[in-house]
Amino acid sequence: MTLTIDQTAFARLESEGRLLNSVLKSATKKPGRFGFRGDIALKFQVKKADEARPPEISSDQIIMVAHAGEPHIAFLAGFLLSFEHIRLLAEVLGDTLSPQGRYFLFVDNIDISRKYLLEYAGATFHILPIDESTVYNELLSLLYIEKNELKKLDTAGKTDAVADKALTFSAPFEPITFEEGVRTMGPVRNIYENRPV
Repeated sequence: MTLTIDQTAFARLESEGRLLNSVLKSATKKPGRFGFRGDIALKFQVKKADEARPPEISSDQIIMVAHAGEPHIAFLAGFLLSFEHIRLLAEVLGDTLSPQGRYFLFVDNIDISRKYLLEYAGATFHILPIDESTVYNELLSLLYIEKNELKKLDTAGKTDAVADKALTFSAPFEPITFEEGVRTMGPVRNIYENRPV
């Protein structure tokens, strides 16, 4: 039987129209595992008539997996423009978060030299700076995965390889509270400035 998104912890996010710009939204090579790569809408813009508008706030470059019949997301990594958006992400993900899940957030406005461990909303988040790279490349570096090892794999296979490594990841990052993170975060960058119109 073919695994569908409805059989996973992604079902509600899909029904709410939050899973956007996907380059992967299907079963992976591992039996019972479903993968998603794309963006998660965290806050929608007000709709006028039937126009489709991009979300006001999103978590981009998401890589995540869930397993059939399990209520929680097993692994998630993504980009956030602001540390403060972790609250929105946790609200949107809600009961799909688990203390056993492995969650990695690459945040644009934290100190480039720091890595944090945040206990929040019943889950543990690894909070890392993003160094002018992509979430995928940052993950490969963090998890010590050589790009050459993944060359022959398709998107689903690469997602499996990253998820397998991430699910066993552990590191002594500096503990931080949500309030401390908000207090010490930098200004939120306008990602659209200096872009040609």
